[in-house]
Amino acid sequence: MWSDILISASPVALGLAFFFAAALYASVGHGGASAYLAVMGLIGMAPVEMKPIALVLNIAVSLLAFIAFARADHFRARLFWLFAAASVPAAFVGGWLQSPEPVFKFILAAALLFGAWRLAFHRNAEEPDLREPPLSAILVLGFAIGFLSGLIGIGGGIFLTPLLVIFRWTPAKPAAAISAAFILVNSLAGLAGFVTKGNVVPQLAWFLLPVVLAGAWFGSSWGSRHARTPALQRVLAAVLVVAAAKFATY
Repeated sequence: MWSDILISASPVALGLAFFFAAALYASVGHGGASAYLAVMGLIGMAPVEMKPIALVLNIAVSLLAFIAFARADHFRARLFWLFAAASVPAAFVGGWLQSPEPVFKFILAAALLFGAWRLAFHRNAEEPDLREPPLSAILVLGFAIGFLSGLIGIGGGIFLTPLLVIFRWTPAKPAAAISAAFILVNSLAGLAGFVTKGNVVPQLAWFLLPVVLAGAWFGSSWGSRHARTPALQRVLAAVLVVAAAKFATY
């Protein structure tokens, strides 16, 4: 049912969906891959096509988000480099691999549900009493998030941001800035691993690129200076839950 509705939608409707997804995700320092994967999954695209498109769009959106948050002086370079050192090689390997479709769908459903939880229940308040993260935890989490990100075609921000805030390793705004840079390098590594095998990025990625860039500029400019809107986050969370249910049951 959902596939038939979205397949019959006009290119304008598809573009608007990606624009608003990019704007909302960029406003919290994310690239939007989980939302792009949700939309592409609902219109019935194959996972092998979805992953490179999501990675290309993720690179563009996370780059603009990073620039906006860094200009607002929220970036914490040391913590980013530690996570990136562990995640980038793992993301390259994950991007090189192509998981079997049932496994891909299960992992993607879990990732989308985690993203929905992140959007619906994340608190905007700044966390006091920050802690210094153990190096061992950074390396293990960075490697795990990087590999999973490359494997399914996301940047890993939906995992990293809540971990940074929940463990009180950074306040919310610096967590967004770190995640934007983290998503950027992991998406680049994942795409490199995908292309290394001789795969080609589908043309749809280049059609959607200017759309998400416009959305990312709008969202990151707003989000790096103002509070996020919980109502909009919950609407997107509901979309991710619907997409996750489709992947889990199809």
